[in-house]
Parts: sequence; C-alpha cells; structure tokens
Amino acid sequence: MGGHDWYLEYHIHKNRPGLLGDIASILGMLSINILTINGVENQRRGMLLRTDDREKIHALKQILNRIDNITITAMRPPTLIDRMAVRHGRYLDRCLEDKRTYRFTRDELGLLVDFLAEIFQKKGHQLIGVRGMPRVGKTESIVASSVCANKRWTFVSSTLLRQTIRSQLADDEMVPDNVYIIDGIVSTLRSTERHHMLVREIIRMQATKVIEHPDIFVRETEYELDDFDYFIELRNHPDEEITYELLDTGFSAFDIS
Repeated sequence: MGGHDWYLEYHIHKNRPGLLGDIASILGMLSINILTINGVENQRRGMLLRTDDREKIHALKQILNRIDNITITAMRPPTLIDRMAVRHGRYLDRCLEDKRTYRFTRDELGLLVDFLAEIFQKKGHQLIGVRGMPRVGKTESIVASSVCANKRWTFVSSTLLRQTIRSQLADDEMVPDNVYIIDGIVSTLRSTERHHMLVREIIRMQATKVIEHPDIFVRETEYELDDFDYFIELRNHPDEEITYELLDTGFSAFDIS
C-alpha cells in the first residue's frame, strides 16, 4: 500500500472519555490510516499515520488545533526516534551535549536492541561506539541486534567466549552486509600489528562497525571520537559511572566483559 508516513503527537491537558475515539473518527473521515498508536510519557500520545495526500495532513492539523484539551506537539515525517517512541511508549534518552549519544539501562535492553537493529539496517559505512562497564550486556545486545536486523556478525576482537583477536578474515566474512564487532581494549592493548592492519581495513569498509570501549580505542589509535556516527551507553542503573580505572590495575575485570 502506498502513501507517506507521518508522526502525530499531542499533549493531553484533560483526558476526557471518548477523546481518542473522536480523534480516530476525524482520521477515519479524512481516510488517514493509523499504523501505530501509543502513549509516550507524561500525558502525551503518539501516532504513526499514513496517507497519500499531504493536504489531508494540513486539514487534520487545522481540525486538531480546534479541539479543546489537546495541544499538537509534533506533526512531521517520522524520524527513527519517533518510531521508537511510538513502538515502545517512551522516548530514547539522548545526551544533550552530544546528540549522537543515546543512553540505556539494563531494563531497557528490548528498546536498545530494537534501536540498534534499525541502525544496522542502514547501508554503507557506519561507526558505532558502545560504552559500558564489564558484564553489563554490551556484546550480547550487539549480537541480538544483528539477529533482529537479519545481519551476520563477525567478532574481530572480543572477550565474550574466550579472547578473540583475528589477524585475518575469510573472503565470505569481508562483505558489506556483516556487522563487525571490535573490542576497543583487546584490539589496542593486547594485539598484533597484523590485527591492527585488519581493523584499519574493516573500518574503511562500507559496512557497519561496532566498537566496544570507543574511548580506549580512540586513545590508543589514530581514530577520533568525531569519526563515530552514534554512541550507545549501557548502564546497570541510571547513575552508574562508566570508568576505565580498572585498566591501570590490569585487565582482570575486563577478561569476561
């Protein structure tokens, strides 16, 4: 079915019985389809709509502006963030200082996996940094997101099962459709020159690369934080500090991160 998607969000000042029904009726009369509907925190409701006629969206806005008890807060083609908000009924926590950074806690792994899977489906070069303390679920989330996105994943370096440091990949592993997973600590502090060459080659590829511990990776290589498209921060609880002090006392805690 053709048509364009729109994100409608409105703030409810006073939620009276039948309010949603009235809005659904207006959409029905305008032949605008509702794809998804959900509350998105604090008296807001979000909807994904579809119509083949932009004029209908203009008409809808005019009508909704006249309805008491609600204020339109968004009416636009949906962004990835909008789609997530409607799907999960909550907004992603985005860092104010750096708009590329998104924060999650362990109880939001479903939201994190869904978000990463959407990013993984984009074509071309992408560099994603994942920050988090050992054993918080970084690698597992990246693998689960690859499965959701229907992508193969390749560990270039990892500590998930046992220490992995690849110095070469097979031809069928060097394909743009793969998600390449690099542990920034293992790749820079414990590896060989051949491994470094492989990492450089992979980062040049038109493919998705995910680097765990990006700050250590950047500190130890020629790459910069500006090279990254997204940063994901995963914490056990919202106030947890992500720190690398363990590195100065040895790797023991990072061995099974």
